[in-house]
Amino acid sequence: MYHSANSSKDDVDDKVTVVQTLNELSNAVKGDNAEIVKLVLLKSNFLPLRKYVYILSSRHFSAHPQALLSLPSPSYASPSSPATTTTTMSARNSTVDPFADMGSASGSRSGSGSVTPQPLPEGAAPPTPYLTPQESTAFLDQQQPLMPPNPNRFSSFTPSLALADSPRESALLGAEDVDASAAVPLTGAAATAAGAGASSAEIKPGIGGDPEKDILMTTGSNSIAAPDNGGRNRNRTRILWTVGILAFIIVAAAVAVPIGVIFGRKNSTGGGSGSSGSASGGSGSGNKGGIVTGADGSTVTTEDGDTFVYSNKFGGFWYWDPEDPFNNNAQPNSWTPPLNASWNWGVDKIAGTNIGGLFVLEPFIVPALFQKYNTADNMSVIDEWTLSLAMAQDTSSDGGLSQLEDHYNTFITEQDIAQIAGAGLNWIRLPIPFWAIEKWDTSSAPEPFLARTCWNYILRVLRWCRKYGLRVNLDLHTAPGSQNGYNHSGKDGQINFMNGPMGFANAQRMLEYIRIVTEFISQPEYQDLIPMFGVINEPLTGIIGQDNIGHFYLQAHDMVRSITGYGEGSGAFISIHDGFQSLSEWVNFLPGADRVALDTHPYFAFGGEASSTDPIEAWPQKACLSWGLTMNQSQIEFGVSIAGEFSNGINDCGLYLQGVGGQSQYPGGCDSWNDYAQWNDTLKAGLKQFALASMDALQNYFFWTWKVGNASDTGTVQAPLWSYQLGLENGWMPDDPRSATGMCQSLSATGTQFPGTFASAWMTGGPGAGTISASVRESFTAWPPTTISGATGDMNFLPTYTSTVTISTLPTDTFFSERAKTVSVGDGWADASDTASGVTEIAGCSYLSAWGALGNSLPTTTCGGGATAARMARELVITPPPTP
Repeated sequence: MYHSANSSKDDVDDKVTVVQTLNELSNAVKGDNAEIVKLVLLKSNFLPLRKYVYILSSRHFSAHPQALLSLPSPSYASPSSPATTTTTMSARNSTVDPFADMGSASGSRSGSGSVTPQPLPEGAAPPTPYLTPQESTAFLDQQQPLMPPNPNRFSSFTPSLALADSPRESALLGAEDVDASAAVPLTGAAATAAGAGASSAEIKPGIGGDPEKDILMTTGSNSIAAPDNGGRNRNRTRILWTVGILAFIIVAAAVAVPIGVIFGRKNSTGGGSGSSGSASGGSGSGNKGGIVTGADGSTVTTEDGDTFVYSNKFGGFWYWDPEDPFNNNAQPNSWTPPLNASWNWGVDKIAGTNIGGLFVLEPFIVPALFQKYNTADNMSVIDEWTLSLAMAQDTSSDGGLSQLEDHYNTFITEQDIAQIAGAGLNWIRLPIPFWAIEKWDTSSAPEPFLARTCWNYILRVLRWCRKYGLRVNLDLHTAPGSQNGYNHSGKDGQINFMNGPMGFANAQRMLEYIRIVTEFISQPEYQDLIPMFGVINEPLTGIIGQDNIGHFYLQAHDMVRSITGYGEGSGAFISIHDGFQSLSEWVNFLPGADRVALDTHPYFAFGGEASSTDPIEAWPQKACLSWGLTMNQSQIEFGVSIAGEFSNGINDCGLYLQGVGGQSQYPGGCDSWNDYAQWNDTLKAGLKQFALASMDALQNYFFWTWKVGNASDTGTVQAPLWSYQLGLENGWMPDDPRSATGMCQSLSATGTQFPGTFASAWMTGGPGAGTISASVRESFTAWPPTTISGATGDMNFLPTYTSTVTISTLPTDTFFSERAKTVSVGDGWADASDTASGVTEIAGCSYLSAWGALGNSLPTTTCGGGATAARMARELVITPPPTP
């Protein structure tokens, strides 16, 4: 973590202020309520002040004021699993206290992918339970008390305070017959003066480490009576009353009326790290003396100065300090590790949503943008390519490509990200286009996209996710030439990625964009925030071929790992899409690969079920039987498996869901399905059950999508089955995603259960990660592949690009550069040894259209073929994988 150069002085000043306040109170207050005060204090989650009070109550405080500088920080106890007591830090942060830095049938959204549910074979016995009742209960009951973060006030000091396993009266407030110098290790001058030892012990959430018993009950017959300690309580009267008053204030703020924890900073008159401008969420103007963290009910101030009240009933808290902008203290809920603690694959579960339609536009998600340029007689604006052309040609006052930037700025706000955390979710999947990096404007690739504009808004979303503790699966959603011919690839129509005469050249470009994104997200500032990277979305292997996409995946794997290194803690998981093949088809693909996750997108809306008129009660069981069985098996046989997309779409109704001008297959029309105002409580309850069953079956999932925009003609959402936010607001999405646990079992729609531990350690970056056998490599090493679908002619003349230009680098976040001048923001490039040039067209060569080459034969000249391609293959693998 990085901190302001002024933080040490401010810390000391703040501590002195607290000491002075407590001394003043102790001189003015009289009484005898020692045990009640103690219990109130112990109930308080405001741990930094608990440390102050302990030192103040020590007999050695007056003799050793420097003891204030040796206050400890607590350890994070993971509530993510009943069987897991502590979440380990990632390798690069192993010495950092996290509080110190206080399968499925698949289908495409475009409708071209076939979705066929997989029922149980005829005569098959009902499968074994998908989730046992014990697991279900444990998961729902594992909430633990929120422990707000320590904003690195004591990160320079390491001694720990031992909390006794004995009764409460001797655990924290120091009975008179307990030598405080033995309980509180001192450092520096204090240690010399007191002769204190250096022993330490881990702070636990409650007395004796039992958070269930560490509950204050002070009303009626349930009040906890103070033990009879004789004269000891009277001897501690003044200090305990002091603690009591202060603790009461703390409890009121942190428990009864959460308003955020205020960590005061002294105003600096010279070149301070604060600034006068507005700061992101909660920091206020300049953040001097401002709020940097808060829980449910706290007021958040956004970057533009607006405010809203944070709602999170699950123990989550936000954290944003513009002087420490890469702080990863935030936690979305009590059962998810904060960003600065490791994710335990197989135990911790992804409950996420996509932020679709923000940076990669889809007509059904943002219909108004497309409706503006389409009429009943002319439906020609069908994707971002044609939309960009139409906008560029629109010279009216509200025309032009600037409309896209307006969309980036307004469609998703900070409050959306806060609502996602408040909904009990813990990840987002963020689709981004390659033109966030660059576009080409050559005769073969005259791309009309608005280039290098959305990146700053992507960085803004990443800031917000960090603030609310949401992990990010960053998904490179588009590919040059189009990887699937769907509108969300950038251009509807032809597939020119790994298909046709320009298929390999487009793959070269795509690998370069994967490289650029990998370099950015592998910087230490982003590794904990972005633990997964989807290298390409929905390549249509029915056209490209599974074997050839396997060649591409191996190239991507080796290139990514040459940048990040191998093994757990070295860069993000690589997410590969199943290409609309059965999950079982990917078993034994690249065994020994380092941290590769298999992504599947199960939908009923695009295939045979799209026209089904089955009653709503039938759909939850369909989800369990179609998806739960294969997802469990994939985790057992392949390794980490996720559902990068799913929805409540039990049919293909929704404006533009089948594309602009597309027609639904649903019998009788979609008017009632598109108008959610007509839905009764029975339908809403049924949809919620379907959502819960889908979540239970998929286990690690991202709903598609968080938000659907209003249609311009109705002013309402016209694809309501696809909006998580709308479902939350209107009652057909669950308020608590954990309630999905055990849903499939309750429907008797279960199967072999993934045990929670992966079959091989290499699957999650353990021993053996990166040791793909030579025999397996041999099957996928040829680059380019010996044949490419749709490429007819002599493969020696396959068009390729050359690596001779300076490669693009993604800009760093400059929003807080003035607020955190001493903080490293990175330079966009994690691996300084990666100096290879970027790809470009070979001078003097004539290329076919990169987006419309299908139907053409391969060239008959050597320009860009043969030797160039072989050289590219050698350049891609920069460093070898580790030996077994």
